[in-house]
Amino acid sequence: MTRVVVAYVATLAVFAALDFVWLTQVGPSLYQPLIGSILAPEPRMGPAVLFYALYIVGLVYFAVLPGLACARWQVALLKGALFGFFAYATYDLTNQATLIIWNSRITMLDMAWGSFVSGVGSAGGCLITRYVAKG
Repeated sequence: MTRVVVAYVATLAVFAALDFVWLTQVGPSLYQPLIGSILAPEPRMGPAVLFYALYIVGLVYFAVLPGLACARWQVALLKGALFGFFAYATYDLTNQATLIIWNSRITMLDMAWGSFVSGVGSAGGCLITRYVAKG
């Protein structure tokens, strides 16, 4: 159980740090010009916290733990990237299909980001857990 908690905290830390940089440095210049009219003036923290809490459970279960089981961070990287690709694709392609204002540029960039941040977050979580939990 301790190993799973370490994996969760480590994966959350890596994912959140990367996503913070994306959302504060890249996001405003990407999203505001394209979909600014439908953005909330300030993020709603409740749903954001719930997303991170649940999404990291998915990364740990589907990517980090399999990487730990075979002692290969590359497995966590690949499985995390695939998890991110499919999760972000679901969100972005649904938005593109249903929202007039959504476009292909946002979809492609966001799916690429989701793949990257999920893969690196999972690999980082795996490596940190192996170091901290020694195993």
